[in-house]
Amino acid sequence: MPEIVTLSAERRAQAGKGAARETRRQGRVPGIIYGGEGDPLLISLESRELSRAVAQRGFLAMVVELRVGDVVHRALPRDVQYHPATDQPLHVDFMRVGVDTQVTVTVPVAFINHEMSIGLRRGGILNIVRHGVALICQVDDIPEQLVADLDGLDIGDSVHISAVTLPRGSRLAITDRDFTIASIAASSAVREEAATAATAPPPAPEQPAATAT
Repeated sequence: MPEIVTLSAERRAQAGKGAARETRRQGRVPGIIYGGEGDPLLISLESRELSRAVAQRGFLAMVVELRVGDVVHRALPRDVQYHPATDQPLHVDFMRVGVDTQVTVTVPVAFINHEMSIGLRRGGILNIVRHGVALICQVDDIPEQLVADLDGLDIGDSVHISAVTLPRGSRLAITDRDFTIASIAASSAVREEAATAATAPPPAPEQPAATAT
């Protein structure tokens, strides 16, 4: 069962850039609820409350209960627009979902057993290629995260999606390749050490001991 976030929202009377700017001046963030059996509904949300929710890891894979007056809309965040300088939310889209709704969501990846990675113990670094993986699943079966195990990985090794166990009932949105999630790369210190060792002159052969006459 995915985590459920509850947010309070108010109806907005007007659409358009001017109305949206006025909503922001009042300390609120414009948004919309669409999809399902209802008509699109213009809403606004309190800026700080929404910012706290958006800051949570995996927000776009969370089920949100939007309380608009006496009605609760069960929805999934589909898009958040941010201010280019402050990173504050400027607009948010929600899609209504039912119990049997099938959705495509990006689920965050958690990496475990850092201390068991040979490469990381040697001074390598974890190069994360994908912080999240797109899954297709029922809305009530969205996993909180996927787990990638780093146990035994050395410098130059990679973690592919085939090494990650998917929750039952979920399937990958990308199925045509075994894509890379992360790799263990050599740090600059490790590369310099290897380069120094490669260019160092071979040790001088030992001279035979002189014999007394």
